[in-house]
Amino acid sequence: MTKTIGPSSGLKLSAGRTAVIGAMLVTIGPLSLALYTPALPTLAETFDTTASVIKLTLTVYFAGFTLAQLLCGPLSDAFGRRPVILGFFSLYLLGSILAWLAPSIEVLLLGRLVQGIGASSGIAVARAIVRDQFSGEVGARIMNLMAVILGIGPALSPSIGALTMNAFGWQAIFILMVVYASFILLMTLTIVPETNAYRNVALIRPKKMLASYWTLLRSFEFMQPALILGFTIGVIYTLASILPFVLIERLGLTPLQFGLGMVFQSGSFFAGGVATRFLLRWFNAEELLAPALVLSAVGGLALFGVTQFDQLSFLSIMIPIGVFAFGASMALPALSMRGMDPFPEIAGAASALMGFIQMAGGFFGSLVTAVIVQDSVAALGLVMPSMALIALCLLFVPRKKPTLEEQSLIP
Repeated sequence: MTKTIGPSSGLKLSAGRTAVIGAMLVTIGPLSLALYTPALPTLAETFDTTASVIKLTLTVYFAGFTLAQLLCGPLSDAFGRRPVILGFFSLYLLGSILAWLAPSIEVLLLGRLVQGIGASSGIAVARAIVRDQFSGEVGARIMNLMAVILGIGPALSPSIGALTMNAFGWQAIFILMVVYASFILLMTLTIVPETNAYRNVALIRPKKMLASYWTLLRSFEFMQPALILGFTIGVIYTLASILPFVLIERLGLTPLQFGLGMVFQSGSFFAGGVATRFLLRWFNAEELLAPALVLSAVGGLALFGVTQFDQLSFLSIMIPIGVFAFGASMALPALSMRGMDPFPEIAGAASALMGFIQMAGGFFGSLVTAVIVQDSVAALGLVMPSMALIALCLLFVPRKKPTLEEQSLIP
């Protein structure tokens, strides 16, 4: 017998409020990177360690973020979205305090790991909240609005992080994260309702969790968009571990100049979301998908050429990255809804696995730059173009109709 928790139907938010709340939850991931990246070279000096070790603070964050999503998604399906936000953002708050007070690189690494685990609920739960209430083109438009709002925080965060570090030291960056986490917790306690109408405690049992994920993993309808997102959005996370060392160490930018310059990347992502919002008046989200991924691939190939011919400058690097980010933002709404639409009863698991695959792309890219291709310029010219081209190729893998067995939401 299925056991449910709470009312039989979740409460519904307006589309605008859903987008704002969802964007604030999703923002915690890129915010935790964008605020922090201007401090990477400084932290290497502060803790008397190498750039590769400091890059591991990003790698452990990715690891915690990526793996914990697989737990918090089913937890939100079983017990609701609100309890998961409260529990995991409390962990993020703890990790931020650890990083703020870190006396050694080991404690900083631990703090970043706990931060990653806590932040994982943001991306997993936010998309589930959208899917709880909306589907199809309406859901895609909300995802697009979330992307537009999401672009604002990361666009300003590197500059805020650099200014904060220059004025108060690197610890102040983590104090800002403490403040943000505290605000999310207060918001959830006061104005965020429970939207999950299918709460079912059975879904947290190991067998049911595995069954939910197995349903998704064997579904072409889910895996194709999820993998495309993984190779697209994963690039943006990977760049966070490369660009500080290319722009600050190789090109000589100060942390403040780097922070201001990163507005170019996040601003391009924001511009792509705004452009998509206008284009959705005349085209549906699916019609914009191929042009968006072609644009991202063009940006990747341009960056490959810049690095291969050693034509490094701020603009020669950031313009191709801006083109890539613009296309990635355009592709996000269609891919998100294409993967989640068929699975309303396990929306948390679908959102979590989709986020896991995105972060796995970022984790893989950052691990490659930390361990295998340690020269930052070489990594910049190889990782982003390769991932962008793989995403484009995946789009043209023929789609097939799901079998009756695949249409079953939970085996």
